[in-house]
Amino acid sequence: MNQDWINPILFSLGPVQLHWYGALHVMAFVIGGLLLKYLYRQKFWALSEGAIDQYIVWLILAMFIGSRLFYVFIYNWDYYSTHLLEIFALWKGGMSFYGSLIAMGLVSWIFAQKHKLHFFQITDCLAIAGSQGILWGRIGNFINGELYGRVTDSWIGVIFPTGGPFPRHPSQLYEGILEGFVLFIILFYLFPRERFYGVISSLFLLGYGVLRFFVEFFREPDAQFGFYLKFFSFGQVLCILTMLFGWVMLIYARRLNIKNPLIPR
Repeated sequence: MNQDWINPILFSLGPVQLHWYGALHVMAFVIGGLLLKYLYRQKFWALSEGAIDQYIVWLILAMFIGSRLFYVFIYNWDYYSTHLLEIFALWKGGMSFYGSLIAMGLVSWIFAQKHKLHFFQITDCLAIAGSQGILWGRIGNFINGELYGRVTDSWIGVIFPTGGPFPRHPSQLYEGILEGFVLFIILFYLFPRERFYGVISSLFLLGYGVLRFFVEFFREPDAQFGFYLKFFSFGQVLCILTMLFGWVMLIYARRLNIKNPLIPR
């Protein structure tokens, strides 16, 4: 199967182009916003809908700025240091999940302070609303022909225009299904059954770390980093850090033992 039959441009209107990559990110935020409103109607938020709308705007800005800056400065500064204007070319791809995670966590902390809410209450809801967005982001990566997998001779192999003549694992789709669909379903099921703040957030980090660590065995390592200890990719190193942080966070949440009074029991 060749990937180049998929046009990364959804439609063009004169000089204006809408790329699938951007459209799918918009879709992710629309669905995420609907999920936050759903949690509000189910009494999981002690906020007004107006405050939730404000939070969604904060998240959108944090996601795009944080993910882009992390990618530019951590993953590919050698290139962007000589192509500064391309830093703003978001439609070409090049965004980092970890950058968006850090930035969205920061604005969530600020939002929690502003509204006198517990930080973990905010991040638990964010884990539910945001995890599904990984699915749409990875589909966007697939359409862009980026972040492809390692060479394979299996029937599922895909030939990517920038990946050479050999079929490769569509690791973007593996990630989207596992991290953006399966993990979302698990968290959505557990959310109304978990009474303590922070547990859902911790499970999101642990689940994401474990699932992506597994998929990294099928994903082509970043050329600028290669392998660590001749075995692990840079992505797997980040996964290990994510799992460790999630585990520490889970222990901390359990020790806090703060019950969510909005969870019906």
